[in-house]
Amino acid sequence: MTKAVYIHIPFCKTICSYCDFCKRFYDEEKVDKYLDALENEIKLKYNGESIETLYIGGGTPSSLSIKNLKKLFSIINIFHLDKLKEFTFECNINDIEQEKSLFLYQNKVNRISIGIETIDKDLLKILNRNHDKEKIISKINLLKNIGFDNINVDLMYAIPNENINILKKDLEFILSLNANHISTYSLIIEPNTNLYIKNVKEIEENVDYNMYNIICSTLEENNYKHYEISNFCKVGYESKHNLTYWNNNEYYGFGLGSTGYINNKRYTNTRSLNNYINGQYVLEENIESINVQMENELMLGLRKIEGVNKNNFLKKYNKKIEDVFDINKLLNKKYLIDNGTNIYINKKYLYVENSILTNFIGGAKNE
Repeated sequence: MTKAVYIHIPFCKTICSYCDFCKRFYDEEKVDKYLDALENEIKLKYNGESIETLYIGGGTPSSLSIKNLKKLFSIINIFHLDKLKEFTFECNINDIEQEKSLFLYQNKVNRISIGIETIDKDLLKILNRNHDKEKIISKINLLKNIGFDNINVDLMYAIPNENINILKKDLEFILSLNANHISTYSLIIEPNTNLYIKNVKEIEENVDYNMYNIICSTLEENNYKHYEISNFCKVGYESKHNLTYWNNNEYYGFGLGSTGYINNKRYTNTRSLNNYINGQYVLEENIESINVQMENELMLGLRKIEGVNKNNFLKKYNKKIEDVFDINKLLNKKYLIDNGTNIYINKKYLYVENSILTNFIGGAKNE
């Protein structure tokens, strides 16, 4: 059986304002020890399946030196990659340069994900980023000239002090890049991040809602398929790796803070760098009951615009969705729609999908 793999590289050369992992400055010696621990974790947990999708993300991994990139890719060769379809590598704009990009291209990476977030100078200062339009264009052109034809760009919105006009300018620029995939994120200020410590307030919810609707309509009008609540793509460029999560399929997670789901066991790795380097990888793990598996199938699957396929659910669990969950109330209120093949969230209510999905927590009927 093929599997997906996520590998987290938590080192950065810049500290972002919204990511607690980004407090880890790049340190050659620590990176080397971390990669040794990563190799040991993979050898300990990996069961030898063929790998279909591989995603390397984090702080980001593009901050690695060529020397450490070579070490990382020698570790990756532990996996059976004969059936590899998609290999994504996250890049910081400032790390993209000829030698590294060529190395990635020559070593099976076929998808690049870039965190643009915004091009507004004042908002970039809030996020502690220092790129600009010219730099972004030149770096993406470099990647395309090398041969990368599957590029994702991240757009962040609802940044403190952002307004609709700023968002529209960001969208106009993002569209001009002609990327195959666009991921969107509403900024949530998490505890212990720089913005939280500085007591920066999140944007008002009605503004966030308006921004989400503008993003959806603008991207769809420009021929981007809205296939998951926060993700848009040109035809055929859905993220195969992320669909693994949303289809509730099993995957490996390796590295600091990673999560994984193997043999009905969901686990989370430690966020302590020292513990990880010392081989204390797992923070917590839980064997999922059949009821929890079915709940996750629905809650994750309903993030997709097409929702959950009823026949696939039946094949997987030998039960009909409507026999396991009381969905009639949500169907009657038009929060959910059943078209006979799939059950999905009414597009009018995508923005409040969390409040819909909470209906299924603990809602599976006992066998």
